[in-house]
Amino acid sequence: MTYELSGFEGKVALVTGAGRMRSIGRSAAVELARAGCHVVLTGTGRDPSRYPDDEKEAGWRDIESVADEVRAHGVEAMTAVSDVSDEDAVADLGDKIVGRFGRIDIVVNNAGAARGEDRVPVVELDPELWRTVLNVNLTGAFLVSQAMARHMMAGGRGGSIVNISSIAGKKLSPNTAAYAASKAGMHALTACMAQEVAKDDIRVNAICPGVIDTSRMDDLGRGDVWDTFVRDFIPLGRAGTGTDIAATIVYLCSDQGAWVTGQAWNVDGGTVVQH
Repeated sequence: MTYELSGFEGKVALVTGAGRMRSIGRSAAVELARAGCHVVLTGTGRDPSRYPDDEKEAGWRDIESVADEVRAHGVEAMTAVSDVSDEDAVADLGDKIVGRFGRIDIVVNNAGAARGEDRVPVVELDPELWRTVLNVNLTGAFLVSQAMARHMMAGGRGGSIVNISSIAGKKLSPNTAAYAASKAGMHALTACMAQEVAKDDIRVNAICPGVIDTSRMDDLGRGDVWDTFVRDFIPLGRAGTGTDIAATIVYLCSDQGAWVTGQAWNVDGGTVVQH
């Protein structure tokens, strides 16, 4: 006898930031499809000239490639280029989802600002970079959660929102002020909203990944330096994968996860033990 998670058939899931080949978003979309959900995928409409080499070699088509993988599981996929930090764009996205499917049941707030020049001391941090990181990571999660929760409440079927945060929001390391603040803020958003919408049977949780081997980490390089970093930094001795995070997402959205809300779970190989 096998143990299976349940409660997905016919449900509609939105996964933001789902277009990269090596990513949490792609894995989340595919695993939710495998579980039985129709999936809506958003991306920023990246210029193909800026794709990583492995995506170029694979003929990758961003969210359209992920949509093909979703449909391979016998469910529907919808794609949309959208900016999560734009209130009007988010509202329009919600209307289009409900217009097509008649419902929205699951939201995975995965869209995030790219690692970049914000990783500097506060006294050197460009305020525009600060605003960009906060707008995408925190305001984006707020706008999407707000808009989609309104549709969930109107539908009367409950729902589940999963915010993809980071252990950075608990570890609070130097030279990460913008990113860490955005993720710590996401924990507050998660906890406050969970208490507000519980009466509507909507659950809100956050997942705090550690080091995940995705294209967002390519600036750190690979090879011996990467292997040493992973071995010294992660007690379980390996970097995580998108599927590691997707498995937790699926659990939190399942019938079996129905009594979990307001939490910020570390999924990080034991790197951070703070709650």
